[in-house]
Amino acid sequence: MGRLPRAGKQGKPAERGRFLPPLPAKGIGGHLAGNRWNKAPKCFSSLPGKSLHLFSQGPSSPDHIRSPAFRLESELVSRSLRCLKAKVVSFSALKRRQWMLRQTENEQPRDLMVFSKHLGEGTKIFVWLMSDNMHHQWLLLAACFWVIFMFMVASKFITLTFKDPDGYGAKQEPLILTAVTKVEEVHVPEEKRWPEEFQPTGKAFSGNLIRQPLVHMERLELLRNVCRDTALRNLSHTAVSKFVLDRIFVCDKHKILFCQTPKVGNTQWKKVLIVLNGAFSSIEEIPENIVHDHEKNGLPRLSSFTDAEIKKRLNLYFKFFIVRDPFERLISAFKDKFVHNPRFEPWYRHEIAPGIIRKYRKNRTETRGLQFEDFVRYLGDPNHRWLDVQFGDHIIHWVTYVELCAPCEIAYSVIGHHETLEDDAPYILKAAGIDHLVSYPTIPPGITVYNKTKVERYFSGISKRDIRRLYARFEGDFKLFGYQEPDFLLN
Repeated sequence: MGRLPRAGKQGKPAERGRFLPPLPAKGIGGHLAGNRWNKAPKCFSSLPGKSLHLFSQGPSSPDHIRSPAFRLESELVSRSLRCLKAKVVSFSALKRRQWMLRQTENEQPRDLMVFSKHLGEGTKIFVWLMSDNMHHQWLLLAACFWVIFMFMVASKFITLTFKDPDGYGAKQEPLILTAVTKVEEVHVPEEKRWPEEFQPTGKAFSGNLIRQPLVHMERLELLRNVCRDTALRNLSHTAVSKFVLDRIFVCDKHKILFCQTPKVGNTQWKKVLIVLNGAFSSIEEIPENIVHDHEKNGLPRLSSFTDAEIKKRLNLYFKFFIVRDPFERLISAFKDKFVHNPRFEPWYRHEIAPGIIRKYRKNRTETRGLQFEDFVRYLGDPNHRWLDVQFGDHIIHWVTYVELCAPCEIAYSVIGHHETLEDDAPYILKAAGIDHLVSYPTIPPGITVYNKTKVERYFSGISKRDIRRLYARFEGDFKLFGYQEPDFLLN
């Protein structure tokens, strides 16, 4: 059993026979009894009061030190002191933590109390609890976001509803929503306003077409934005040449111009115009061989008019054309002209196909007819134009929409999409004011849906280099009309 450490006076060695410094009269237990840390006295609860008194006053004699009772009391006091030391350490840590918590609590509202003491004598600042303050801040933030959101919705609505989308000046009915009770009159610039004799006669949009104006306005807005993109200028702009004017058919009776884009359902739109021009009373009466015979179908081309008459019609008439996914349109043109050839047009197989094969077929020993791979190489070749000149107007079935209709130079009223023709056709008839005179022919179910599987199958055996060159030529069509880049083919 080890002896207790001796304690001497401050700065001097411990004196022999002295084991502990004198304690206050209260004793160890009494000295700690006044502390808030009430568990500390329990370290001395097993010692009798006499032992505490002896150790506070020191041993009485050497014989007493050697007695078993004194040794037992020494051991108990030693253990009690070790217990007390541990308690003091824990107590100090606890007090230090409580002090830090109080400091943190005191600092939280400090930023809310700044300058309060400078507001004058008698002035009092009442600060909400932090939880209530944060609650109100979140409510205020949510309210601000709600106001901004409603402002954006209202701004978008006003922009899409009243903005002149087509440039030909047709006055459109404003969209009436539940939250709108009154709409101010929108003043259209005089140079864009139609004369009375050219005002459309169509009725207001019905409920099932309420969303169509927004769709077509967004398409026209996209077209204008891409036309302004200087990086795509070579792919989006072309001169309004005779080649373009030959593609535009005229219906003077109802002030309509239609730009032909082959392989996008143009035959049916030609039938509509033929009926409107009065050559036939209904679409069903038109023979198929008459539709594409421009000497008999009664459809004049815009190129047949004088420059002044052309300019007048371009400024005043309702103008539209239809587009389709560019790559799917090329597949349709290849099948129709070089595979099936339902109209018996032998020059495609006997004149155009051999010219493409001689120039672009890699395997010269291949004896099959024109393959889609040869067709893609021809279209993607930057020097394709020398062959186009030889082929003449037959190239209209696969040249770009930009080359056919000059959409950045001519302000079209509506651009329909083949993929949504079931909705676009009735809208075009209404917007042109002819829906009460003629109807678009019935569309077979599913015929206008984009077929990604078919596109993948046709392009499966073609090199990535040739596909990228093809996309580089038709990129303007993809961008202008909102078709997604075919990453599944390019990458």
